[in-house]
Amino acid sequence: MSRQQTPSIRMVADRAGVSIATVSNVLNGKPNVSPNFADRVRAAVDELGYVADIAASRLRSGKAALVAVIVPDLTNPMFASFVSTLEHEARGDGFDLAVLSSRNDPMEEADRLANVRAWRPGGLIVVPCDGALSSRLPAGLAAPAVVADRIPDDARFDLVAVDNGPSSAAIAAHLAQTGLANCLVVGTSLGISNVRERWEGFLTGAGAMRAQMLEVGFEAEASANLLRERLSADRPVALFALDHMTSLMAYQLIAEMGLSIPGDIAFASFDEMEWMRLVSPGITAVRQPVEDMAVAAWSLLRGRMAGSDEPHETRRLGCAVSIRGSTQRVPSRRGGRAGKV
Repeated sequence: MSRQQTPSIRMVADRAGVSIATVSNVLNGKPNVSPNFADRVRAAVDELGYVADIAASRLRSGKAALVAVIVPDLTNPMFASFVSTLEHEARGDGFDLAVLSSRNDPMEEADRLANVRAWRPGGLIVVPCDGALSSRLPAGLAAPAVVADRIPDDARFDLVAVDNGPSSAAIAAHLAQTGLANCLVVGTSLGISNVRERWEGFLTGAGAMRAQMLEVGFEAEASANLLRERLSADRPVALFALDHMTSLMAYQLIAEMGLSIPGDIAFASFDEMEWMRLVSPGITAVRQPVEDMAVAAWSLLRGRMAGSDEPHETRRLGCAVSIRGSTQRVPSRRGGRAGKV
């Protein structure tokens, strides 16, 4: 069986009995076409199922209405929400998004960045794997770039991120004021700026409460094994997870080990997700302004794509802390009821 030919603009013109220029004028909404010709072109488009080649049109016009977005992990609800908001903002300005995942792998991120050049995007928004983003940017990538969430090692990027330290410090102060003597702080890697800032912030708010950091990496089974060994050997009275991956892993592991929250161990998370408000007791957590971060990143990139040559800008957004039953020494019967810090 022969492959069906994709309808072309020439086929539309032949079917309608008009020139290619007339078809183009009708498709682009130009008024200088007679109603009879316009109706014939539209009928031919419907009959053939013709769809305009947007990429070719952009190349001919010299206008890039495509923006590339690279995030570490599309299965993470935070990054999914970030991309969803970005898409809404971009569409409002007539842009489409090409979304890629680096899978938290610097080498894969470098490969994605190298390949995205062929798409000739008008701009780039990156949530990098770690701070060494500039070393992975390929030569010949002329599009302006905005970095979000994770802080790069050099300052030659526009940046939108949250103010990690104060929120972690607020969690630490709450745990200390509750009378908890020690806390295990768990995160993927201190090589990620966010995780490092959260750990450093926690230390500033801990006061006399003892705190220890455990890096568990990104591999799910290995991470769980590391934490299980630590909790079995010397269980702390509190645990604070610095990112969503470790929060979910730690919460599941605590249940598997038959430990109660907060009776056996108090539990808090930096990344608040919907499930943390639904379980009982509710989870004390830091809520990041993900949608605001996406709106700010798009605003910065839109300005750069419009030709702004202002100095690179850094925007740090505040977070909200919700205190719930998972860190209360006497669990409330209405666990999950939140108070704001």
